[in-house]
Amino acid sequence: MADAVAQPESSAPPLNEIQRVVDAFVSPSKTFTDIKRSASWWMPWLIGVIITGAFGYVVQQKIGWEKTYTNILHQSPAQQQRIEQLPADQQAKAIAMGANITKYSFWGVPILGLISAIIAAAVLMATVNFGFGGTAKFGQMLAVWMYATLPWAIQGILGIVATWFVDPDSFNLKNFVGTNLGYYMPTDWPKTLIALGTAVDIFTIWALVLLTIGCAIVGNIKKGQAAVAIWGWWVVVTILLKVLPAMFS
Repeated sequence: MADAVAQPESSAPPLNEIQRVVDAFVSPSKTFTDIKRSASWWMPWLIGVIITGAFGYVVQQKIGWEKTYTNILHQSPAQQQRIEQLPADQQAKAIAMGANITKYSFWGVPILGLISAIIAAAVLMATVNFGFGGTAKFGQMLAVWMYATLPWAIQGILGIVATWFVDPDSFNLKNFVGTNLGYYMPTDWPKTLIALGTAVDIFTIWALVLLTIGCAIVGNIKKGQAAVAIWGWWVVVTILLKVLPAMFS
């Protein structure tokens, strides 16, 4: 990536929402430059809602929420041992409760994703503006986040296809398609290593590259500075949300 300061807003004709989505994949600088004109972000979020709904339907029909939860439980020996120590009737109640929590948490992903996007946009705006002297606005950073994370929609579509054909016993909602290194690691390997492997994901890396481009353009900073911000936060989030939980699971 070049290290030049992002160019000012161009005189190119404005893009509609569909053009923005397409250009996010084929010509991302056009999408992020257009965000400086209009900070609309609803289209990527709507795409995410639709894919989440379709994915949830497939999980419900082909796997079932109780099976989904028990598969997750197998990945956490300490939690599984606690449940196995309960009397049979309490085990059944605990599994039923866990299945319901898994189900409702999944259906809440669009709202949780929106909240996460708002937090991420605020953090990135502060990092770009106060850390590197940028000029990004919150609404613009929110739109950058939404369009830059569109590769996760492709991952979701692949997950729908994979889940339709997968053996229910091997389904893992937390790592449902083999786009990361952790997916291929033996389950008896150290959990922290597997957690790091799951972070090395094709679509996450793609999203990070797009975020770097978007932050540079919208924040009017160098791409090298944007890369430090984006990849630095990725390391922090990976440690907090993947490595540390794996250490205590």
